[in-house]
Amino acid sequence: MLVLAIESSCDDTAVALYGGGGVVAERRHSQTLLHAPHGGVVPELASRDHARRLLTLVDTLLAETETDPSALGLVAYTRGPGLVGALLTGAALAHGLAYGWRKTLLGVHHIEGHLVSAFLDPPGSLPAHCPFLGLVVSGGHSLLVHVHGLGRYEVLGATRDDAAGEAFDKVAQLLGLGYPGGPAVSRLAESGRPGRVVFPRPLLHAADYALSFSGLKTAVRRWLETRSEIAAEDRADAALAFEEAVVDVLVAKTRRAWRSRRLDRVVLVGGVSANRRLRATLARAAETDGVSLHVPPPQLSTDNAAMIAALASLRCNDARRPSESAHPWARARWPLVELGPPALRGLRAA
Repeated sequence: MLVLAIESSCDDTAVALYGGGGVVAERRHSQTLLHAPHGGVVPELASRDHARRLLTLVDTLLAETETDPSALGLVAYTRGPGLVGALLTGAALAHGLAYGWRKTLLGVHHIEGHLVSAFLDPPGSLPAHCPFLGLVVSGGHSLLVHVHGLGRYEVLGATRDDAAGEAFDKVAQLLGLGYPGGPAVSRLAESGRPGRVVFPRPLLHAADYALSFSGLKTAVRRWLETRSEIAAEDRADAALAFEEAVVDVLVAKTRRAWRSRRLDRVVLVGGVSANRRLRATLARAAETDGVSLHVPPPQLSTDNAAMIAALASLRCNDARRPSESAHPWARARWPLVELGPPALRGLRAA
């Protein structure tokens, strides 16, 4: 079945075709330059830019792949979580296209899409790799998930405040770097001197799997405030110390989880999964413990429509005609555990 999917949960506008066990094609537009002057995503600007570009991207995708809408079996879109205005823009287009083309429609969960993304290249399916442990780290989300099967998720722990990617962006501003903050901080950290600066590891020794990065961001700010002059090498040292602290916490919590749950497979997904230090450190821990690590390629680490299309193909039995869809078009907050059966609904993450 050929699926057309739309992703517009935040600041990436993307559409994709998925069928025959793999991604047929994808087109996307990044809003990085639009939001860079503001140091972060401005929701109103994001929504307006999605509205300007989505239909053109769909038309381009169908034209370049010579796909007639009659060949489509399903129209899918990201229903949540995310920025509600951005989500509604994608939802409105998906509903309109499905209604006009007389196709079934399906709104899917953004984080569930990220969990699927680890098995898109080479083509695969999430159920064949279950159970596994998922570490989801992005600008809006940081959580550890025990994936028992498709739609059966147990959230072991989540951030109590800032997500990891959000902390990277805020520290980048403190260090006078550009947006997006993650790549900027990582580039600066490469020239940092190990051990010159040390920041705390929040909740590292806590008995649970909760995460917290707001205090770490505050520690960076206070360190900067104690210095009347900050040389370029000092900023690099601070960037390295911050990145090491984030990575140490994420890897320690993830390792503790796969050991306690006796899982031999872990996936690292979300925008922060592109961080080279995180990838390398987690890979070393996994190799030591005999755990298989799956990480999507960089183009599938950030928000993308390919993962939404692939997820929709797995959940195609849930699709409905637009006129039969009774649920809200978009959900800014949508706990992942709500997708699973009551027996797995433990700690809830936003």
